[in-house]
Amino acid sequence: MTRPAPSTRLRSLLKQALSFALALGIWFSPIPAGLTKEAWHLFAIFAAAIFAVILNSFPLLTASLLAVSAAVLTRTVDPGKAFAGFANASVLLVVVAFLVANAVVKSGLGRRISLFVVSLFGRSTLGLGYSIFLTDAMIAPAFPSNTARGGVLYPIVLSLAQNSGSMPDQKNRRMGGYLMFCGMASLSVSSALWLTATSGNPIAVSLAERYGVKINFGSWIVAASIPILTMIVLLPLMLYRLFPPGVTKTPDAPKAARDALRTMGRLTRDERIVAVSFAFMVAGWVMAGTLNLSLAAVAFAGLGALLATNVLTLDDINLQGGTLVTFIWLAVLFALSGQLNELGFMGYVGARLTSLLGGITWPVAYVVLLLLYVLMHYMFVSQSAQILALFDVFLGVAVKAGVPAPLMAFALLFASSYFSTITPQGGSQNVIFVGSGYLTQVELYRLGFLTTAFCLLVFLVIGTPWLLFVAR
Repeated sequence: MTRPAPSTRLRSLLKQALSFALALGIWFSPIPAGLTKEAWHLFAIFAAAIFAVILNSFPLLTASLLAVSAAVLTRTVDPGKAFAGFANASVLLVVVAFLVANAVVKSGLGRRISLFVVSLFGRSTLGLGYSIFLTDAMIAPAFPSNTARGGVLYPIVLSLAQNSGSMPDQKNRRMGGYLMFCGMASLSVSSALWLTATSGNPIAVSLAERYGVKINFGSWIVAASIPILTMIVLLPLMLYRLFPPGVTKTPDAPKAARDALRTMGRLTRDERIVAVSFAFMVAGWVMAGTLNLSLAAVAFAGLGALLATNVLTLDDINLQGGTLVTFIWLAVLFALSGQLNELGFMGYVGARLTSLLGGITWPVAYVVLLLLYVLMHYMFVSQSAQILALFDVFLGVAVKAGVPAPLMAFALLFASSYFSTITPQGGSQNVIFVGSGYLTQVELYRLGFLTTAFCLLVFLVIGTPWLLFVAR
């Protein structure tokens, strides 16, 4: 095993020292009035963990393990609450989606679907990027969970990357990386396009009603149509420029894909089983709200069917080491983020920041509040958690500052979806794509920030005038 050069080790040690210094600096700083000791200390731990990942001083798993152990051993968080994420339904859904995606690829169904997509859009990598966005936008209104929708998209994106010869541990990974981030970005903006595309939307709509803003399915789609469709049209091209996939033109790919489909012949037994299981899972996810079904339970049922029919085996699951890594860090950060909210830290910060806006004009207050709301998602693992913690606070302060309530409500509603790519853990749906290994942590944070900034800019320049015209 090759040891790192002394200069590399020194830089790594310095980065790690900075992360610990940040934690200690915040920990021993005076506790602001209105915050408990536990809330302030947990913030120190959580902020240092995220800083360590951004700085690349520790991998996400290592930073998460150090954070949760520090939180419990210092008695900042009760062990039961610190480890509650391991039983969280959203976290479990992500893990099962990884395993089911393996069945789609193993059976050959993913390859068949990807070949079909390539036969239609495969003349360029950019065309494949657009196909991901358009497919997601069309199926989004039927899925109240963007995590579940990610479970549908990921196997297709993975097959598209692999069948194009792009593998995560090789030099040609950039094409797969581009497609994976297209999947993440697509899920973020399609969730803003439809009222029913994610569970957080109805929650925020009910909160907006307190300020006289009544939103239904029709008024939502009218408000979202111009700004969100603009994002969908421009994002694949922007990502293509920000993260060049290497392979750009594939003029022979559609014909080759059609030839390969003919060679594959009819669906095999395993493909049929996967297709039927997947169809039942999708139907269960779509009808989950109506039938009061657990999304995770539906996913477990599908995984059980695949195991019972030997489409997947225990050996296949044992090979999925990355799934366990993802499960651990997501469960830990999900729980710690929830505790920050429960201990009142997020509400405190939101109230203090927004109280600084007194005496300024409403357009300035509107922009500042929206910017702060988006940036604060660095501290959240769940979109719904931020909505519950901050939506009501920010909307209330905006109304007091003179911002039209419908404008601010929709601005916060849409931001609650498109800011999910700002960090790899910014939404549980991201984790499915992050776990593919096609993108490094540095690339994920860079692309996440730039994508979120682009969506915010589009919304301010195009969405705001549109909402002032249609939302009254």
